[in-house]
Amino acid sequence: MKMSNIRTLLYLSILLFATSCGYRPIGIATTPILEGSISTYVKISMRDPDNTVLLKDALDRAVVQSFKSSLTDKDSAKTHLIISLENSEFIPIRYDKNGYIVSYRAIISLHILRTTSNKTKSYHTEGSYHFNIEPSAIISDRSRFEAIDQGAQKALDSFVAQVVSEGASL
Repeated sequence: MKMSNIRTLLYLSILLFATSCGYRPIGIATTPILEGSISTYVKISMRDPDNTVLLKDALDRAVVQSFKSSLTDKDSAKTHLIISLENSEFIPIRYDKNGYIVSYRAIISLHILRTTSNKTKSYHTEGSYHFNIEPSAIISDRSRFEAIDQGAQKALDSFVAQVVSEGASL
């Protein structure tokens, strides 16, 4: 067998393997679930109104980056996402030798309601974020906002994974 025939056979084998492995990009896998353009709305939490803006920004980033979809107003969107902050909890996870808290875990719980073609589905997601503080210090607003932003982003990543799994099963 000539070297060029072996090389061609090798390339065809690699191409066949790569196309048959079942990989589909997120944007393709979610197309049956999230139809076309998407509108987002974040309900203001009376317990934590400051974080509503963080959630809105994180949700919009997730829609554009993960779903490869455009954001639009509610009247012209085919899919509507309504998100609400169910709970934000800060749990001490590490103490120093004097008993002062030096590390926290922020747990962010979100409820997301997806409406597409007169079908509504509810999702509950959670994201966590670990961060350190100085011994005997309190959590600063900056650390708190960063923890909520990162935890919300992880919760939204979980939502993306749920939507992808739904799209893959269709």
